[in-house]
Amino acid sequence: MRRSLFLGASALTLSATSLVPALSEPVSVQGPLLASASSAPIQVAVRELDAAPAAEPLSQPVAPPVRLAPVPAPAPRIASVSQGTASWYGPGFFGNRTANGEVFRPGTLTAAHRTLPFGTRVRVTNLNNGRSTIVRINDRGPFHGSRVIDLAHGAAHALGVASSGLAPVRLEVLR
Repeated sequence: MRRSLFLGASALTLSATSLVPALSEPVSVQGPLLASASSAPIQVAVRELDAAPAAEPLSQPVAPPVRLAPVPAPAPRIASVSQGTASWYGPGFFGNRTANGEVFRPGTLTAAHRTLPFGTRVRVTNLNNGRSTIVRINDRGPFHGSRVIDLAHGAAHALGVASSGLAPVRLEVLR
């Protein structure tokens, strides 16, 4: 039913644009898709199209389309690698400002580091389970013991550190 309604409407549209010759044979279309006040069928004229003229041979052969292989994104270059213990911080600090002035929000992939410049991207890999994520440095810390990085709650969750609180990690500073 939908198909016949669509074909009838398409034929009317095409004939109005003079892409199809005049229509002659009426076709009845009715059904629940029509939103008319009466239940009488709507008459739509449809005519078979004349046979298309034979295509002329091309004067020159056409080359097949060129298929390009997707270009992978270049792997980030690693500026330095270090290892140490990571901790995470979160719920008590949500809504406060970080050292670079951003509002600290839950679920972010950010971290605090003592010396790396703000905005530095660091790939952090949990050495206990092999999970890794890339974080952005936006705060200062950690200021406890020999910890090398403080992860925001989103990054800690991605690495599987949230439940244990601490984990040995490898830091790869990306350029």
